[in-house]
Amino acid sequence: MATAPSNDPHTIVLIHGMWMTPLSWEHWAERYRGLGHEVIASAWPGLDREPAELRRDPSPLHGLSITDVVDHYEKIIRQLERPPIVIGHSFGGLFSQLLLNRGLGSAGVALGTAAPKGVLKLPLSTLRASWPALKNPFGKNHDTPLTHEQFHWCFTNALNEEDSKAVYERYYIPGSARPFFQAGYANLNPNAATKVNYRNPSRPPLLLVTGTEDRICPPSVNEATFKKQREAPSATEHKEYPGRCHYPGQDGWEEVADFVLSWTVEHSNQPQGSPA
Repeated sequence: MATAPSNDPHTIVLIHGMWMTPLSWEHWAERYRGLGHEVIASAWPGLDREPAELRRDPSPLHGLSITDVVDHYEKIIRQLERPPIVIGHSFGGLFSQLLLNRGLGSAGVALGTAAPKGVLKLPLSTLRASWPALKNPFGKNHDTPLTHEQFHWCFTNALNEEDSKAVYERYYIPGSARPFFQAGYANLNPNAATKVNYRNPSRPPLLLVTGTEDRICPPSVNEATFKKQREAPSATEHKEYPGRCHYPGQDGWEEVADFVLSWTVEHSNQPQGSPA
């Protein structure tokens, strides 16, 4: 695993998930920079503020769409000298898949990802985690706050209450409701924002990762997404970690971060797949 500075430094783009900001990547970013890589951990549009400020004024979240966010990261990636490794968490994992579908990046990771259009698996735990946004059919342009109890249930359920409160106070911000509606009704919309070409011959290698205790992206969702994505000719793998929940900073995160880096570095140096 990655324990020494790299002789082949890469640029790594980290995309945070719903109810978070780039601060949630602080430990991953520090570890990757310590290994000699350039790390770009930019916020979704309008969310480049401290969590406390966004909790006081969540207006930048209102109406923020999946396409808004993916276009934002595409602009960042296209300005780089070489294709980066793209690592996204939660909705950021879905954004990683959409960026790779556009042919961007040298390799990508979807960590605890939301599902693209065409993945029909919807466990009750995933529906319950999304319900604060979906329960109001007229609120698609609103923000979606979570109480600590809700956050602990869906995001940090493998942590004790005290540790979960510390995570909530440091990282949590309200969510944007619109991506939940776009993802939740994608299979009814032929032009869904979450649509990908699963046989895309130019899609870079993709790694899908989740934990057995993840209630937002449980193993069944991860595997269903993998079965769709492996139709592409480029490398596609999925991995589960026992005892891990949705929170990417849970104790033992170093093992996940190192595996993800090793996998993407290995596969980013390989030729792209040939057309199916």
